[in-house]
Amino acid sequence: MTIQLPSADGALRTYEPRTEPLAPAPGTPFTSRTVFSAAHVVADPYADVSPDSPAAVDWDATLAFRRHLWSHGLGVAEAMDTAQRGMGLDWDGAAELVRRSAAEAKAAGGRIACGAGTDQITGGTLAAVRAAYEEQLAVVEEAGAQVILMASRALASAARGPEDYLEVYGHLLRQSAGPVILHWLGPMFDPALEGYWGSSDLDTATDVFLEAVTAHPEKVDGVKISLLDAEREIDLRRRLPDGVRCYTGDDFHYPELIAGDDRGFSHALLGVFDPLGPLAAQAVRVLDTGDVAGFRSLLEPTAGLARHLFQHPTRFYKTGVVLLAWLAGHQSHFTMVGGLQSARSLPHLARAYELADGLGLFHDPKLAEERMKTLLSLYGVNQ
Repeated sequence: MTIQLPSADGALRTYEPRTEPLAPAPGTPFTSRTVFSAAHVVADPYADVSPDSPAAVDWDATLAFRRHLWSHGLGVAEAMDTAQRGMGLDWDGAAELVRRSAAEAKAAGGRIACGAGTDQITGGTLAAVRAAYEEQLAVVEEAGAQVILMASRALASAARGPEDYLEVYGHLLRQSAGPVILHWLGPMFDPALEGYWGSSDLDTATDVFLEAVTAHPEKVDGVKISLLDAEREIDLRRRLPDGVRCYTGDDFHYPELIAGDDRGFSHALLGVFDPLGPLAAQAVRVLDTGDVAGFRSLLEPTAGLARHLFQHPTRFYKTGVVLLAWLAGHQSHFTMVGGLQSARSLPHLARAYELADGLGLFHDPKLAEERMKTLLSLYGVNQ
């Protein structure tokens, strides 16, 4: 069987789907790396909502996907940008997601860390920013989850220089109940975060970020870096205080950063591990045995798909992630909160299918093919 896929130039090309998927088996957590998958939310396709409405979430399917990730030994990074925080999922929806997922993690014995930010406000003073962070910090801690302190659009707007960032983060770290993960999300993921840490010069911003960490190392489990700059991440992780982890958020260079070198390595907190979960877990288990070459041979071929999903404008990578979840059978539809399923072109989605199928990511390749053909037919591509 073949399928006609549209290319970026408007022409159709013939693709022959694979018939045998990879079949990574579920397993226990890893021993050499701490690995989180940032997880997407599943929209309720029957909800009568508009793009401006509060998110309507299919809670059963959303939680089932988290159980899928836990079954392979992955931790879940909840209510992050992969879950469309600030792009369809508001704070009320995120708080409900945190509570439900944390309870599910406890029942399943899975690891979970949840994002705490300031998206219940759109601006205001530094005091308002602190109060917004404190509200979300309390929700995550009361749910029994580890805290990920997310970058804040409101703080980026209110801060007048590095000292304001240091004051706010120092205040939050002093009052946190346990060690948190500090998240530095670059402007390629959210343009409103341009100049975060008080400077658009990344060398200066990195110094401020490290100052925030080194002032309270006992309250920082790790830092999550999402700048898509491997050399900068390597330099930063070598400058971290002892005991503070570096969690790569680099969805372009993750194989080499996780593998590491003779001076260290990165752990992982990645949106691309949403579609790659079982394969990524298999690769890390190989790494647990000390087989770096085997790890890289499994994970490096996935980088082409990751670069495609996260191509500019990077913030719309969620559309490809949800497409692949639908094609893989993790949800019954290709609908997203906020109508974000329309954010990528048909050629982009077709290429995502082709790359994922080539990697063997679909446990039922026939189902994926049929669903892709259904999507194509809606755009007038007849097979």
